[in-house]
Amino acid sequence: MRKMQLGLLAALFFFNAMTAGAQTNLAGRTYHNANIMDDVMKDATKDLDKKIAEAKAKKIAETEKKKGRKLTKAELDEIDKTAKQVAEQAEAMKKGLKTAVTVEFKDAQKIVLKADMSISDDALKAAGYGWLKRKALKAALAVAPSSEKGTYVVKGKQVIMTDGDGEKDTLKLSEDGKYLYGKLDKTDFKLTRTK
Repeated sequence: MRKMQLGLLAALFFFNAMTAGAQTNLAGRTYHNANIMDDVMKDATKDLDKKIAEAKAKKIAETEKKKGRKLTKAELDEIDKTAKQVAEQAEAMKKGLKTAVTVEFKDAQKIVLKADMSISDDALKAAGYGWLKRKALKAALAVAPSSEKGTYVVKGKQVIMTDGDGEKDTLKLSEDGKYLYGKLDKTDFKLTRTK
């Protein structure tokens, strides 16, 4: 009876090991995030009001020290105007910058990474770009490759991708397989499984 229990336990362990290995087959899966910049911009502007208030107080103190007197209403209004412009620029950038990312696992080895980047004209204006620079940036985004094919291997929860030039990048799969985490330039992102 003891041998039978041990045999059953060993078979159960072997079955669990086999199914755990089968779960790393990513063929046919798709992961997507409509705007990875959304979280980045939220983090960047999270304490914006506080930061602007601190910068405004510092500017007033420095200017009063330099002039040796309290600032006039007109001078304070000018500082308020500048603070308001900074807040408006940040809000325009937050709304106008978008990067959609999709990762498709075509089969057990092939992968396609799609990145659709866009920035609104209002966001570029708010950032202080002139007409010529705005047109140049939009033209550069229009001709930038939007998808890249490569191969991948899965090692544990890591998905190691290799592009056509041999450059490697690593994504991390969540324990439940619902999310894929990565980094695009310096931006951390999370993709949700859609298929």
